[in-house]
Amino acid sequence: MTDNIRWLEARLNGEGAPVVIDGGMGTELEKSGVPMDPVAWSARALLSHPEQVRCLHESYIHAGAEVIITNTFASARHMLEPAGLGDQVGTVNRRAVELALEARDHAAVTPVAVAGSICEWVSADDPKWNRSSAIADSVREQAEVLTNSGVDLIAFEMCEISEHACAAIQAGLEFDLPLWLGLSARSFQGQAALSVFDDAERDFESLVGSLAGYPAMVMNIMHTPIRDIDEALELVRRYWSGPVGIYPESGYFKMPNWQFVDIIEPAKLVKLARCWVGDGVRLVGGCCGLGPEHIAALRAALND
Repeated sequence: MTDNIRWLEARLNGEGAPVVIDGGMGTELEKSGVPMDPVAWSARALLSHPEQVRCLHESYIHAGAEVIITNTFASARHMLEPAGLGDQVGTVNRRAVELALEARDHAAVTPVAVAGSICEWVSADDPKWNRSSAIADSVREQAEVLTNSGVDLIAFEMCEISEHACAAIQAGLEFDLPLWLGLSARSFQGQAALSVFDDAERDFESLVGSLAGYPAMVMNIMHTPIRDIDEALELVRRYWSGPVGIYPESGYFKMPNWQFVDIIEPAKLVKLARCWVGDGVRLVGGCCGLGPEHIAALRAALND
């Protein structure tokens, strides 16, 4: 681990205030008028609207985010190639890191870490990419670019399918960077057990159990509806003894656009976050639907 993020490890492990990270990238870009790609969602913005990506990173830093996450959630080859951008994998990921680093250099007055986002999600009906070995190759390629471009850590986000997530994490472990694990859950009508976000047939508890043995700085419950956070937290703690983070979504997705419906007010998010932190959570922030105003409210409240 590099010396410039040892402060982050210390904070996650209980030293001082909890860590406040940024909020949604793709949804805030969309809100500002940046068009979303029907396959690669916000990834194309790195080519079409790089200045808005950099400015959004700066907005989060000004709001108090201590970690900013690169706009690479949908930028691995297994997402870019189906969108017709397979020849742009290196360019897109390098540009994403450059923009985050530029924003940090321009806006940060206190330490800010840059996390490289990687997601194992792939369309269930994609015969080329819906294989764990293919996901591992794609993630290995992306992780190498992110590492060489200067991120401080790798953030695996929206883990859902155990076999894909395990393959992706194992590929990520080949690089000398700390890892975050981000798991997504959802309750489906008529089911008693919590499921993974996109598949009612896959059990969230089984996902947690399959990932809990990997070495990570923190296990995050992210891109999860707020109503399901408490149950997800209980399940995570059955298997994971390390630091836990929470950055929920608000609203819902209808490809390729986020539906900004019933977005939680910053004050209500702060009230919930105080409870999570009181229960030992060491990282808070926002995912889709939550923006700089939410992060500013969290930072002001949790640094009291």
